[in-house]
Amino acid sequence: MPDKPLKVRLRQIRLEAQDIVSLELVAAQGGALPAFTAGAHIDFLLPGEKIRSYSLINDPAETHRYVVAVLREPEGKGGSVWLHDRPRVGDVLEIHPPVNDFALAADAAESVLIGGGIGITPLMAMVRQLDREGRSWRLHLAARSPQHAVFLDELRALDAGRGRLTLHCGAEDQSRMDLAQVVANAPAGAHFYCCGPARMIDAYQSACTQLPPERVHLERFAAASEAATAGGFELVLQRSGQRIAVMPGKTILDALLDQGVSVQYACSAGVCGTCMTGVIEGEPDHRDEYLTEEERSANRHIMICCSGSKSPTLVLDL
Repeated sequence: MPDKPLKVRLRQIRLEAQDIVSLELVAAQGGALPAFTAGAHIDFLLPGEKIRSYSLINDPAETHRYVVAVLREPEGKGGSVWLHDRPRVGDVLEIHPPVNDFALAADAAESVLIGGGIGITPLMAMVRQLDREGRSWRLHLAARSPQHAVFLDELRALDAGRGRLTLHCGAEDQSRMDLAQVVANAPAGAHFYCCGPARMIDAYQSACTQLPPERVHLERFAAASEAATAGGFELVLQRSGQRIAVMPGKTILDALLDQGVSVQYACSAGVCGTCMTGVIEGEPDHRDEYLTEEERSANRHIMICCSGSKSPTLVLDL
């Protein structure tokens, strides 16, 4: 279960690039905030019971503030538009404390970071932490042009002319990112981290197929598969005995919430793990990007926000 929400005050909102703003948050009552590590995210508790996750981009050594960057997505589910349009400096917001599902490997001799678009956000904190600790890193950043590369000036300052930052611009064919080449050219034993749009993640996974899984790290914005909404099965809640039909057009999460069942959820896209629920009986139709292949095969857990059921009945640990 998530920790008790924190009240934070919006100290600064800043336009970083077209349709991207950064929000700087401090403890509402002053003092230090809970510590975090590079790759961590916080969940905003927004009106309408919406919960939205955003990566922390500042140095984890900072305990006095959290900084996130938000891309305005008019076709999204409303969280980014609200954060762009509604909060004002001085407002108090509620968040859940940081959680890290995309952590740096402590023993990596070299860290190769690969980002595209707003996917640079978790990598910003990684670069800051690695550089502060004197650890070797390289960052490959994909953007349509230098003007579209958010935080480029900050990254160049962190690179300090050492050649650790490579910008790949899609509009310039000679610098388009070749992920297979990026992986092949990395030092032996390097760990790889990727965050970006779906096509980049898919290409990254293809480029890393021959590497040990423990050296390949990624974070998606959304599940690679569409949510399971075919319905046509029944949920049995083990603890209460309640039976709930999941109708066509509904996810498991929809069906539970419609019946007033209190469950935790955040991203609604199968990537954050907040809604992970135990499976007692039945065969889930896994659509998430959080569980490993081994965990999916075991069928002991399901992400109820996006996954469905292959069996007529699914008994959940609820």
